[in-house]
Amino acid sequence: MRDSGDEEVAPARRENGAEKRRASGVLSPTEGSFVGNPDERHRLHARLRARLPRPRPRTLLIVSGVAAAVLAVGAFAIATGGKAPADSAQAAQTAPGAATPAADPPRPEPSRASRGGQRDPEPKHTKKKAEPKKARSEAVAEHKAAAKKKAKVLQSGTCEASFYGEGQMTASGEPFDPSALTAAHKTLPMGSKVRVINKNNGRSVVVRINDRGPYAGGRCLDLSTAAMKKVGGTGSGVIPVRYEVLSKG
Repeated sequence: MRDSGDEEVAPARRENGAEKRRASGVLSPTEGSFVGNPDERHRLHARLRARLPRPRPRTLLIVSGVAAAVLAVGAFAIATGGKAPADSAQAAQTAPGAATPAADPPRPEPSRASRGGQRDPEPKHTKKKAEPKKARSEAVAEHKAAAKKKAKVLQSGTCEASFYGEGQMTASGEPFDPSALTAAHKTLPMGSKVRVINKNNGRSVVVRINDRGPYAGGRCLDLSTAAMKKVGGTGSGVIPVRYEVLSKG
C-alpha cells in the first residue's frame, strides 16, 4: 500500500510541473493552450502535420477527374432535357459501320397480272391445214419412184419395145389384161420385174413379165397397152427403150 504522505506529494509535484510549463510559455495560465513564442509554436505545428497522413497526388488526380466527369454528365443531361440516351441510340443505329445488313434494292414489278387484275387471253392453237389429197398422192408416188430407182439392178440393156392389146391367154396361164402393167419377154422368168425407160422422153414404168415375145426383129419387150401409155409411146407403136431387170421370178 502507498503511504498517505506519498499521495499528498504527487499532486504537489504535478502542480509544480505545470507552473514551470506556464512560466516557460508552453501552457496558458488559464486554459492550458499554447501561448509561447512563435518559434516554439511553429515547431509544434510542424510536428502535428508530420503525424497526420499526407494525401497522395495520384489519388487527388483520380478524385478530381471523377468529380469533373460527374459534373459534366449532370450538366449535359440538364442541357439536353434527358434526350441524350435516345439520341445516342439513334446515332448508333444510323452509324455507317452498323452490323445491320443493307436493304435489298426495290425489285421491278412482275409483268404477270395480279390475281384480281385482267390477264391477257391465252394464245389460240392454230391447226395446220391439211394437205390436199392430190399433193399427198403425188408425194407418195414420188417416194415410190425414188425407192424404185434405188432398187438393185440385176441386168440392163437397150432395145426396141412394142405393145399389144388383144385379149388372149398369156404364156404364164393367166388371162391377158391390157389395163395391167405387164409385158412379154423371150427368156426372163415369169414374175420378173423390169423397169422400162422411154429414151425419147425419159418417162419410165415398171412391168411384170407374164408372157413370151415379141418375135419381131430388133424388139426385146412387148408391153401392155397401159404400160405403153405410161411411157408415152402409144402414138408411134415402137419406141427405143432402156430396160433394167430389178428382180427375177
